[in-house]
Amino acid sequence: MAGERVKLLVQERESRGSAESRRLRKQGLVPGVLYGRGKTPHAISVPERELRRVLTGSGGLHAILDVVVKGQKTARASILKDYQQDPIRDTIIHIDLQEVRLDQPIQASVVVELVGGEDAPGVKEGGVLSQVAREVTVEALPMEIPQHLELDVSGMSLGDTLRLSDLPEREGVAYLDDPETVLANVSAPTRVEEPEVEGEEVEGEAEEGAEGEAPSGEAEPGAEGEPGTDEG
Repeated sequence: MAGERVKLLVQERESRGSAESRRLRKQGLVPGVLYGRGKTPHAISVPERELRRVLTGSGGLHAILDVVVKGQKTARASILKDYQQDPIRDTIIHIDLQEVRLDQPIQASVVVELVGGEDAPGVKEGGVLSQVAREVTVEALPMEIPQHLELDVSGMSLGDTLRLSDLPEREGVAYLDDPETVLANVSAPTRVEEPEVEGEEVEGEAEEGAEGEAPSGEAEPGAEGEPGTDEG
């Protein structure tokens, strides 16, 4: 469970805009927005190292963050609502935090992890195990949102399919997606057929023509009158 609460100290930023965001990132800070419950959003920034420490803990991306704005004493229970990453460096460059009530359910996307794939009979027979959907939407209290969901695929044979309805039920957690959503399947291996080599056939035809036909432009013996023979 993501029931871990982690303190996160942030500071308000006075201005917004891309130029200000670039300046903050050069200083090792990640710009972001803290959305309150019906309150005016706060433009904030947080040290990149501190943010990495928080999001790589046991609670992962679903940890409950006790956000404390610098200069204030009150901690605001919040979750990571959204984030943006640098496509090259893979670092977080912007975050959106959402203040929540711990006694009211929220919705979140949770990663599905396949376990036991190496033991699946279909895989041992040469089949290909594919994960079709990697995330599902759940609803639960903030402290009950799972960090991830495990799907046991160790019993899958060739042609088998597992759907959302095959996920084990979890107390206090509701799955919101279509129960028929395909999560994983095992398909037969793709057969690769060797292409026919046309060059060999052409070569054979060429050899046959060389033996059975006269060279172009030369007459076959007997096609015209033989030397010394009168036609009449």
